[in-house]
Amino acid sequence: MDYDDSLDRALTETPEINDAVERFQVPDPEVRPEGNVTIYENFAETHDRLNRNRDHLLKFFQSELGTSASIDDRGRARFTGDFKQSRASDALDEYVETFVTCSECGSPDTRLVEEQGATVLKCDACGALSAVSEI
Repeated sequence: MDYDDSLDRALTETPEINDAVERFQVPDPEVRPEGNVTIYENFAETHDRLNRNRDHLLKFFQSELGTSASIDDRGRARFTGDFKQSRASDALDEYVETFVTCSECGSPDTRLVEEQGATVLKCDACGALSAVSEI
């Protein structure tokens, strides 16, 4: 098998990057008020689906919502204050855009890594490295 045949075979067997984007579904935040706090019911499912550290995601939400938060024994996030589902969705969309989706190819197959003392987003699909801001 020569180079051109190998290349053609590899290209036909490689999934399209758009397939990864289409199969990636971020769960909508399920939030509800409980006294003077807002409970993010499916927080554990969300950080699992995003393949991100729960503390990183929680810290981002704290910054975006401007409040304090904690994780309870059931894996739910508890935010001090009353926050609507739409505000939590907007914050989650911002997190996905900044810390999950590759800025070059749009793939969600990424991870946060340390490179020369800075945190960067490394894409496993195209290999791109993108600088991300600190929370």
